[in-house]
Amino acid sequence: MRLLVIEDDIHVALALSALLSQHGFEIVHACSAKEALQILPPDDAQPFGVILLDLGLPDQDGYEVCTTIRKLTSTPVIMVTARSDVRSRIHGLNVGADDYVVKPYSVGELLARIHAVSRRTAPVGEAEPGASSLRLGPVHIDLPTRQVTVDGSAVHLTRKEFDLLVLLAQRPGVVFRREQIISSVWKSMPQGTAHTLHVHVASLRTKLGNPALIETVRGVGYRLLVPEP
Repeated sequence: MRLLVIEDDIHVALALSALLSQHGFEIVHACSAKEALQILPPDDAQPFGVILLDLGLPDQDGYEVCTTIRKLTSTPVIMVTARSDVRSRIHGLNVGADDYVVKPYSVGELLARIHAVSRRTAPVGEAEPGASSLRLGPVHIDLPTRQVTVDGSAVHLTRKEFDLLVLLAQRPGVVFRREQIISSVWKSMPQGTAHTLHVHVASLRTKLGNPALIETVRGVGYRLLVPEP
């Protein structure tokens, strides 16, 4: 997932970019409102999964920037700021922010909030609402019948293997953290679930006949690659 980080403090921006890159995100940085709005294209292009917006920009107030962004695109905006009072939070949400994170924040909280707001949008490649099937190259997934075929041949998956495949296939190219996958597929994190996830991924790779289809993002999780046409 590509993130647009709008932050005027270069040291903060570099540290945040390095951290998010380690978790599988591609970062584009803007130092000012003017630069950010030049980078941000209209909604039909939608190159970013989430925008992280600092409020203390040198050329324009962050609230005004958020209002302008919301007119250009529906991309989720998370305000990241030291302004912690309730009035500031309410105002941020009222002008179009999807979430509001107060500095200093924990890395885990920021990552969780990024994934949470991104789940509420439909990025390129995700199934349309109400879709009954997913197709990724030779892989076809029929959601109502829970049947999977590869090049027209049936592939027999366990219930958890199917749920795992659907989770990844709904957002091809997006990195899912291990904790996020376990929470979505297993609904909990009992002892040994991390190993169970690894086993299920290995089994899926074998059954789909293309081990490269599911990529391991070291130290983060997994993503389903979009097959070349």
